[in-house]
Amino acid sequence: MNLTIGQIAEATGGRLVYNGPDNAQDAFLATKADSVVLDSRQVTEGGVFVATVGERVDGHSFVASVFEKGALLAVVQREPEEVEYWGSYLVVEDTLAALKQIAEAYRKTLTIPVIGITGSVGKTSTKEFIAGVLSEKYNVLKTQGNYNNEIGVPLTLLRIREEHEAAVIEMGISDFGEMHRLSKMARPDIAVITNIGQCHLENLGDRDGVLRAKTEIFDFMAADGKICLNGDDDKLRTVAATKGRELRFFGIGEDAGKSVYATEVQNKGLWGSTAVLHSAKGECFTAEVPLPGIHMVLNATAAACVAEWLGLTAEQIQEGVKKVAAVGGRNNLIRTEKYTLIDDCYNANPVSMKAGIDLLCMADTVTAAILGDMFELGTDSDKMHAEVGAYAAEKGVDCILCVGENSRHMYEAAVQAAGTDRVAYFATREELLAVLNTAPETVLPEGSTVLIKASHGMKFSEVVEILQ
Repeated sequence: MNLTIGQIAEATGGRLVYNGPDNAQDAFLATKADSVVLDSRQVTEGGVFVATVGERVDGHSFVASVFEKGALLAVVQREPEEVEYWGSYLVVEDTLAALKQIAEAYRKTLTIPVIGITGSVGKTSTKEFIAGVLSEKYNVLKTQGNYNNEIGVPLTLLRIREEHEAAVIEMGISDFGEMHRLSKMARPDIAVITNIGQCHLENLGDRDGVLRAKTEIFDFMAADGKICLNGDDDKLRTVAATKGRELRFFGIGEDAGKSVYATEVQNKGLWGSTAVLHSAKGECFTAEVPLPGIHMVLNATAAACVAEWLGLTAEQIQEGVKKVAAVGGRNNLIRTEKYTLIDDCYNANPVSMKAGIDLLCMADTVTAAILGDMFELGTDSDKMHAEVGAYAAEKGVDCILCVGENSRHMYEAAVQAAGTDRVAYFATREELLAVLNTAPETVLPEGSTVLIKASHGMKFSEVVEILQ
């Protein structure tokens, strides 16, 4: 890392307690940290450990052990009782705030392009497309797992090393001000927004509120930064004030407002699509999009937009799109002896639920949907659950299993549209798991294609594990 102990102390404004040879403090302050981590198990020699206080674990309990592993420094918000067991440490008011300050300081030392991605739906799959395509030319670091919040983003930034030539950072929020803080750390050179949907409405109110919150990503971009927006989203098409930064829209189908777009889309069902991609330079080429759904073609156009800005050729973009693979929990196709599973259980809102149902209906088998609660939908939650249930029934899904307290409204609407023969209700995930463990064929016809989707808190990954 290109960040010294002295710079870390300066960034946090903390009080440094140096426990080393008297004549070596200046050299200590000039020493570059090897890493910055929150998990004591990840500490390596020359690293910095940030001791945070969680609901179940207090990182201060592990400070002595990290020095045994060779840690250079511990960042703490509580003085130790037995200093002799500690090395040098930095006392701050709030260690989580310090983590963000360290990440912000480190980001300012970097010269590689940073691409920030946000949106209501599709952030992760768009990240995979952009990172995959850029990998045809650059050594790319990308967000891993669900590290897209005010803890995950700084930890991702702090993973960037000298060998990396570009970074693709996923940025997720649930309230106003969060994206402002994420942007302050990440300072994206290119900002991508996938769409503006109905998510986190308890805090953001409506789609206009979502738009205001998501566009906070622009707050700390450089003056010569570039902005890449979904031109098929009605709210994003209203964005015009970008403080002189270059703005491009991407999407499906040609119109005057889009710089990068796809035409001649041919649906290959669950196994992807082909499309002709048109670049801002006026080039066009056929792209094989290996993941199913029209939204994956949209993701490919976003990747092409970013890649063209960063100097990739049409051939490199074409090859990168073809290689993209699904991420577990997000439209990941799994073949088992009895079923084809669409593992999309990482998260859910009304827009992504309907997109998942559309995808399921591309299957040429009996179709089944295991749909669970969607969280943080605000006062219209009951209505939105009902709309999803009705949508699944009206689209002709053969077997609809609704799971969870909120999903009773989904169930009732599906029954009203399709009758009881095709629809079943389970009050809890445990009730469903009990049936799947003993007699899955009673609720899921063998040979069917099964969509598994709910908000992350429903823990539907357990459903996927059992069906596998």
